[in-house]
Formats: sequence, structure tokens, C-alpha cells
Amino acid sequence: MTTMTQAPVREFKMPDVGEGLTEAEILKWYVQPGDTVTDGQVVCEVETAKAAVELPIPYDGVVRALHFPEGTTVDVGTSIIAVDVSGGAAPEAEAPAAAPAAEAVPAAAVPAEQPAEAEPTSAGSGRQPVLVGYGVATSATRRRPRKTTPDGFAQQAVAGVRTELNGHAPAAPVPAVAPVPAAGPVAGAQRPLAKPPVRKLAKDLGVDLATVTPTGPDGIVTREDVHAAVAAPEAGPTAPEPGAPAPEVPSAAPVSTPAPAPASYDTARETRIPVKGVRKATAAAMVGSAFTAPHVTEFVTVDVTRTMKLVEELKQDKEFAGLRVNPLLLIAKALLVAIRRNPGVNASWDETAQEIVVKHYVNLGIAAATPRGLIVPNIKDAHAKTLPQLAESLGELVSTARDGKTSPSAMQAGTVTITNVGVFGVDTGTPILNPGESAILAVGAIKLQPWVHKGKVKPRQVTTLALSFDHRLVDGELGSKVLADVAAILEQPKRLISWA
Repeated sequence: MTTMTQAPVREFKMPDVGEGLTEAEILKWYVQPGDTVTDGQVVCEVETAKAAVELPIPYDGVVRALHFPEGTTVDVGTSIIAVDVSGGAAPEAEAPAAAPAAEAVPAAAVPAEQPAEAEPTSAGSGRQPVLVGYGVATSATRRRPRKTTPDGFAQQAVAGVRTELNGHAPAAPVPAVAPVPAAGPVAGAQRPLAKPPVRKLAKDLGVDLATVTPTGPDGIVTREDVHAAVAAPEAGPTAPEPGAPAPEVPSAAPVSTPAPAPASYDTARETRIPVKGVRKATAAAMVGSAFTAPHVTEFVTVDVTRTMKLVEELKQDKEFAGLRVNPLLLIAKALLVAIRRNPGVNASWDETAQEIVVKHYVNLGIAAATPRGLIVPNIKDAHAKTLPQLAESLGELVSTARDGKTSPSAMQAGTVTITNVGVFGVDTGTPILNPGESAILAVGAIKLQPWVHKGKVKPRQVTTLALSFDHRLVDGELGSKVLADVAAILEQPKRLISWA
């Protein structure tokens, strides 16, 4: 039986810390070259489009190199740190998912004279389970080869002057474009390489990726390439006027000319902040939600004086000792009771099957503002929790979000959400649905206001609630019932008992 020799240097790749994510930003390195690391030791913190996550190293050794500095966004599957393991024996029983991720070097990192070795395969060729810090399926590190024309400029010129060449002979001085009249290869050219966010950006800006000069590795179109194409108005030739001769092909030359830096940016009076990580994901999600789900928002103003008194009483209850007790706790419980009374509101829309999926569980999302942006972690199976258990879960959720330690799984599979804009002194708002959810409840500031109580005007604790819902799933009657139930419970909290 042949024994394989342990490689002296092992490359640790950027793992897929959240299902389906393609990149992550390195926020902080906890080790430097020369440091000794052990299996399971956290070596860096990265931020994905969903959360900040700490990455443990899956083996022992000495750090030889950090491949990227802090602040760099790295593709999943790219090696980020090299560790010399020659000083110690490798673990005898290593997780199956760890071996391919740790030993396989990206094809781009292998020298030209040294062919990449075939990676070991397991019985199942599908996606391997992802464990934070231990890599993803090996297929994530491979890219299909990019087909190129004999002349890179000719490919750009073809896309830029296609309309001019339709029915007109190309100018003689440009032999590189001579093959253009054969329309087959042009129409069947391979789709430009670009990540999904870049494709969406190009679509939003009206840019044809086939006309963009790629500058990324392996001919990938980057966000900067798309912005450069937008900033160059001379990149595309205009249609000739009637009776005018066809423009000469050299007029398409500016396509390959890098766009100049915007001259209007005043560094003394303007600051540009890169949109990435959580903020970028939030922006994309909100745009998608706003223009996909037909939003309806309803409002109700309610006297919550009795609820505020109950909050003070619960703070003195020994069952809640050490727990966070505040109005949000009772608002969350009121919403859960309203959902139980109106289960149709807790649903999602299946676009593929054209079906409404009613959920028999409630994963209650709580919108949280963090230094990295807005996140919406959720309390799993909140419907099954007692009031003390719900208070404990809310406390853990808030403290974890404040520390920036919310995991990607905590922000997935939410069903309904609460956003408390009242903490900022705001009376109410029209919240946008968290993608994939049916409803979101906004809670305004609780203030002393003149209110008619028992036939007399008295100062009472009053707040305004706003419920936004997806009108494909929830009609006006159902949405109104849910909002009315929440308001009724907050006005008379004893309904938590009678309606439970």
C-alpha cells in the first residue's frame, strides 16, 4: 500500500461561509507570517454579503504567507494563507471536506510549467457540506476557459460597429475586422464572463457586457469595467445620418481606450464610500423586494399605556430576572398571537410553481442597525417560545448583532419581521419587506400624548404601528385583521391570555 507524502506547505482557501456566496472581504488578520497556528485556531475575520465571520484554520503549522491584505475582497475558493506543516504530522483523521479545500491550489496559482494535479474525489460528486473554515466543493475553484478572438481589439470593435457593418462593406485599412460579415461567429460568441452582481449592475445601467473591455483575471468583467464603459460616451458610435457615408471602422477605437477618471469629484467637499459586504447585499435585496413584491402599508395609532405598565411589572418578576424586558418583547408576542389567529399572513410566494406557501412556524426577524449596515437576524420557531424564552432570545439576538457576530444562518429563512424605528424618535414609516417574507411591522416612538380615555382627555402613552405586506399573499382584509389584533393586544395586554 503506497503512502502519500504530506505537502510541506498547505494553502487555505476562502470558504463559502454562507450557502451560495461568491466572495468575502478580509476584515482583520489575527496572525502574521512566522506565527504558529493550531487546528481550529481563528486566523482572520471576513465579511460576506450577510455577516462578519471568523475563520478557523484546519491544521497545525507555521504561517508562511498572507496572500491578501486587510480590506481586500476575495473570491470563494481562492487561497488566502499558506501554512508550513512540515514541522508537525498531519491529523490522521481529517474531515472529508477539509482535504480538497486545503490541498487543492487554484489553477491560476499553478506555474505554467507545472500542471495542476487532479484533486481527489469522493463517491458523491455533488456539493459537499460546508463547515466554516473548511472550504467548499472543488468545482468552485475552476473556471471554464475563455474563448478569444485572434485580435482582442477586433472583438470589441465588432460589438461596437455591428450596426454600421450591417449592409455596408468595412473600410479596407482595417483587416482585423474583415471576418465580421460572417455573422455566425459574432452571434454565437461566448457569453462574457462576469459575476451575477456585475451582470445586474450592467443591466441596471443599460450596458451590454459584450462591449465592455474586461480587466479582471481570466478575462472577467469587473464592476469598474462597467462603470468605465458608462463614463465613456464616445465608446459607442452613433448611427449615420440618412445619405451620409458609413463611418470608418477606426471610429470604434475609443472602445478599447480606458475611461478617464471623473473630473467632477471634489475630495475636499465629497467623500466616496465603497458599497460592499452587508450594505451592498442590503441595497440589492431592498431594490429586488421593492420592485418584485407589490407593497401595501396600513397604519394604526394605539394607546399602549397598559402595555407600558405591564413592562414595568415584568421587570420586577423573578421569572424575568437577568432578562431584557422592554416594549419590544410584548410587541413581538402580540404579533405572534396575531399570526396564530390569522395564519394566512405567515406565507411566501413561490414564483416558479406559482403557489402560496403557508408556513406553520414563525421565524421572527428583528431588524438591527449595526456599524456594518442593517441586518435582519431571526428567532427560529418564535411561535413556540414562552414569554421568558422569547425575552432570552431577543437579548441574545441584540447582543450578538451589536458585537457583529451574527451568523449567516441566523439571517436565513425568516417569515415576518419587526423593525423598531421608535428607538430613533421616529413616529412611523413605510417599511420594505425583507425578501421572501410576507409582512413587516414598524413600531414608532412611544410618547405621552393627549388621548380620549373613558370620555376624558388625558395624557396617555401612544404609538403608531405600520404593517407592510405583500399584496400577492395578503389581501387588505387579512392585513387589516393582523394589524388590528396587534393593536388590540397592546391596548389590552390581558388579551395575551384570553387569545392564547
